[in-house]
Amino acid sequence: MVRLLLFLVFGGAFVAVLFLTTRSESTVECSVCIDYEGRSACRTVLAATRDEALAGATRSACAVLSSGVTRGLECDRQLPRSVECSE
Repeated sequence: MVRLLLFLVFGGAFVAVLFLTTRSESTVECSVCIDYEGRSACRTVLAATRDEALAGATRSACAVLSSGVTRGLECDRQLPRSVECSE
């Protein structure tokens, strides 16, 4: 019983520190909507910089819309239908 309680306390503390550390490094949030091959997807990403957030949101949306490396790269090069970023 004591081991379980200690595990829960330390596990919870670890998760909280991990979340706070990750959250503090991620200061820019971008939402990107992309149209590709007649379909559309929107994704939001939190990152340290605007460029990283835009690239991550674009890749994430394209992962839903395309299959395979070639189509994924083609989708990544599409101009987004909409982009919104906040810092």
